[in-house]
Amino acid sequence: MNIANFINGEFVPAHSGNTIDDIGPATGEVIAQIPDSDRQDVDDAVRAAKNAFPSWSRTPANERSRLLLKLADVIEQNLDNLARIESLDNGKTVSLARRLDIPRAVANFRFFATAILHDASEAHVTDAAALNYTLRHPLGVAGLISPWNLPLYLLSWKIAPAIASGNTCVAKPSELTPLTAHRLAELSLEAGIPPGVINIVHGYGAKAGAAICEHPDVPLISFTGGTITGAKVAASAAPLFKKLSLELGGKNPNVIFADADLEQAIATSIQSSFANQGEICLCGSRIFVERAIHDEFVERFAAATKKLRIGDPSDESTDVGALISEAHLAKVTGYIELAKQEGGTIVTGGHRVDRAGFFIEPTVITGLSTDCRVVQEEIFGPVVTITPFDSEADAIAFANSTRYGLSATLWTRDLQRAHRVAAAIDSGTVWINCWLLRDLRVPFGGMKESGVGREGGFESLRFFTEAKNVCVKL
Repeated sequence: MNIANFINGEFVPAHSGNTIDDIGPATGEVIAQIPDSDRQDVDDAVRAAKNAFPSWSRTPANERSRLLLKLADVIEQNLDNLARIESLDNGKTVSLARRLDIPRAVANFRFFATAILHDASEAHVTDAAALNYTLRHPLGVAGLISPWNLPLYLLSWKIAPAIASGNTCVAKPSELTPLTAHRLAELSLEAGIPPGVINIVHGYGAKAGAAICEHPDVPLISFTGGTITGAKVAASAAPLFKKLSLELGGKNPNVIFADADLEQAIATSIQSSFANQGEICLCGSRIFVERAIHDEFVERFAAATKKLRIGDPSDESTDVGALISEAHLAKVTGYIELAKQEGGTIVTGGHRVDRAGFFIEPTVITGLSTDCRVVQEEIFGPVVTITPFDSEADAIAFANSTRYGLSATLWTRDLQRAHRVAAAIDSGTVWINCWLLRDLRVPFGGMKESGVGREGGFESLRFFTEAKNVCVKL
């Protein structure tokens, strides 16, 4: 299968003619060839987006809304097809893609399609002297760089608010998951999105991604990915004073107090630990359990982990699919070996599965202190550590002990404690007695090295626009 760039409403190969092998995570075999795009291809895409911007930015909000709602409809109509493509592309289970990724993408387009019809501006009367009011205008070409772990969901999280606001865009999906973005391009044509409004350039981050970040005609960048790459994006964008949003890594704490509903906490923690093979930035990879229930929790959690079914992602009964690549599998297994060196105990899992593709057993580790590398560094795989704590102060200190601050989860029946601890944890999102319960109206983003800026709801619409004050003398 050959994948092409999507520029100005047409599918075109890279100028160089060079391609990249797309490897299927579940088989380890080549499933497609994608363009190895460079600066010349990005220039073409930016030019197309720039040319489309004047007309699209002047398109009435209700017409933009209609087109985005149509795109949401065609995505929903192709839900099963997209779920299977994403499973093939990413290695995740088709059941998860059908249940989470594709419906969330549909919700993203519908939310922003309707949000632009209800946005409001501000007005201030300056005594009797003047009236000040605020206008918000789209900026132009939005550079959108999305990761491989939630290929359609996170791409739609960027494209939907960008074009709803009147911008055009050049998007670069991960070179590891190109098939989903290619299908989205096809569906955008079916929905009637005008040429040049959505452009998709495939290729490596160091070439195509860097060219987008450095392009003088791209005034804003929205990036989701690793913290190290995010620092490079910021460094390249800063000299051009681009507007920047960075959603980066996480090493999220899952704090379980002794008064928690243990049945619910274990069931949800299995999901928050191992959903999508642990390849979700919001996964709770550090579990802290109050000492009074620590041993019971470990025993029951490990037993539930062992019941997870590992196998073919296209099989509806599979719970855990394949990791994204051979290189990522090596990274994850390397951290498991490091855990042993640091004095940890592998309670269950820890082995590569003996089958084609990049499969590893969900892994539970105990006996590591909070300053160990395995507890400090983002692994981004089905690996969790469990650590006991003795007091509320310990729980907060342990939760805040890393350089990340994306999300956290708390389990307790004590409402006052829940609010108190949630306020004390340095995370952009804190879930209490739940996980991944999202409301698209609320801002989303991380603290510390987990990101810069906020997206979601009207925060995204504001990010993709520029405020202008108008002062009228009375």
